[in-house]
Amino acid sequence: MVKIQPFEVEQWMNRLENTPGVLNIAETCAASVSIKDLVQLCTDKDLPSPLSTSKKLTYGAITGSKMLRQRVASLLDRGLSSPQADATSPLTSPLPAENIIITQGAIAANFLLFYTLVGPGDHVVCVYPTYQQLYAVPESLGAEVSLWELTKENHYVPDVKDLESLVKENTKMIVLNNPNNPMGSTTPKSVLEDIISFAKERDIIVFADEVYNPLYHSLPDGQTAPPSILTLGYKKAVATGSMSKAFSLAGIRIGWVASRDESIIEAVAHARDYTTISVSQLDDQVASYALSEPVLGPLLERNMNLARTNLEILSKFVEKYYSVCSWVKPTAGTTALVQFSKGGLVPVHDPNFVLDVLDKTNVLFMPASPCFGLARDFKGFVRIGYVCETEVLKEALEVLGGYLEKFLLE
Repeated sequence: MVKIQPFEVEQWMNRLENTPGVLNIAETCAASVSIKDLVQLCTDKDLPSPLSTSKKLTYGAITGSKMLRQRVASLLDRGLSSPQADATSPLTSPLPAENIIITQGAIAANFLLFYTLVGPGDHVVCVYPTYQQLYAVPESLGAEVSLWELTKENHYVPDVKDLESLVKENTKMIVLNNPNNPMGSTTPKSVLEDIISFAKERDIIVFADEVYNPLYHSLPDGQTAPPSILTLGYKKAVATGSMSKAFSLAGIRIGWVASRDESIIEAVAHARDYTTISVSQLDDQVASYALSEPVLGPLLERNMNLARTNLEILSKFVEKYYSVCSWVKPTAGTTALVQFSKGGLVPVHDPNFVLDVLDKTNVLFMPASPCFGLARDFKGFVRIGYVCETEVLKEALEVLGGYLEKFLLE
């Protein structure tokens, strides 16, 4: 029997997110939309509704419809127009739709990838902190995992020099998460290129969980959004993503695995035959509609504006209560890690703090120490999902401020 640690953030969310009257700023998706919302966002009013179909509801296309895979490929190809790109090279030319497998969310994509590619005798290097699945699953499959620790001093961007001491002779995979969850940090293109160069010399797979791509909404002046790892000319690069976070459609459970390495895609497809076989035709159609040109632009514009607006609100809150809370301001994604302390001196015990705040204010966010790593690394930190509906964030921070004034300020 495979032994795996409880998935702490999911356990915490499952227990608490349905609390009556909850002000949920723990959710990590950009505020969800309905099919009606998508239709209203669409700039082509002649485009058929995503659910107007007379198709028989068979298993459908096993690896995902050609239309959806083509639209995911177009999404991942962003950045191929750079002067360095060689359109004739199979590693930098547009990604074929055949190199994409549609899955039930990114969480299934990630699991399938690990299940297929790593096992006993393998070594994996994974950025840390990150989504627990990215290091817990390979460990449960018998691989040795080394954590590539991100530091506040480096703005939670991976330091490529660290790889020299982390990588071993049996290192099979380097795992990235860009944008990062829970930090909301961005790994820029130059660093991705250095990682690719390092891995290529040693024939190591580079896997990037890009589930928050392309929500690079608050980059410093002069910094451009990094491209997908698949655009950087390395065959052994793999990316996963989904419709949940940046595209506000967690309820359709659509994700993907993509790679220019046909052998990786084939191996994942074979493993997938033992699990889900295919995704729902209805979900596939909704995702295809959302990624169509008349809908994708307005949807991303909506979510980028929402992220920028809400991040500014959260930033003002942190500034107002600077004596008891601190952070490294996110540049991308939907999450922020904020540290709270009693009187600005002693970090709160974040699991107890989360439960007490929920009890007294109905505000919900996630404790970092059980959910994202070791307690010694995350004393007093909580993860806030700030790209919710703006009014929810405003109300939650208002009552949270009252709590801080009563219980933490001295």
